[in-house]
Amino acid sequence: MARWLKPGVFALSLMPLAWLAWRAFSDDLGVNPVETINRTTGDWALRFLLLALAVTPLRRVTGWAPLARLRRMVGLFAFFYVCLHLASYVGLDLFFDWQALLKDVAKRTYITLGMGCFVLLLPLAVTSTDGMIRRLGGRAWRRLHRLVFPASVLAVAHFWLMVKADIREPLLYAVILSLLLGSRLWRRGRA
Repeated sequence: MARWLKPGVFALSLMPLAWLAWRAFSDDLGVNPVETINRTTGDWALRFLLLALAVTPLRRVTGWAPLARLRRMVGLFAFFYVCLHLASYVGLDLFFDWQALLKDVAKRTYITLGMGCFVLLLPLAVTSTDGMIRRLGGRAWRRLHRLVFPASVLAVAHFWLMVKADIREPLLYAVILSLLLGSRLWRRGRA
């Protein structure tokens, strides 16, 4: 079963994009297709980011070691969906108007936080290869990859501030993130 785990998770991780493409092909993106694309890619970016953070606690709770082999791939899918989210915002929403982008980053707190999240995740994606782990050394690589924690906080805050009225979904993500980060603090406190 472990042999098929990575390819299976890889295929499943592409399903949100395939579904979004199918909806676009079927002209089923609603009255504001750009917003639908932007929201969908952002939602999946946040979900994959939280899934990547959940791998270690799940492995510890279940004792199922093959889960650890998924963390990097799930994290890279988080970054992939972050890139799609950013590309849809910059390309489809702003039509590559870089001045408008700079104004939005300076003016809208939720966009500032989203950009901050992207900036923190970028070095993690770039250094995710085995070769980069060897070049940086395990200790430095692990220290760098702790940026995922503030990046996930920024991602949840980005979503929370973007939502105008119904905060139930961002609240759910905030609770999940709190539990994931809290489990790490609790474990560190016991060590």
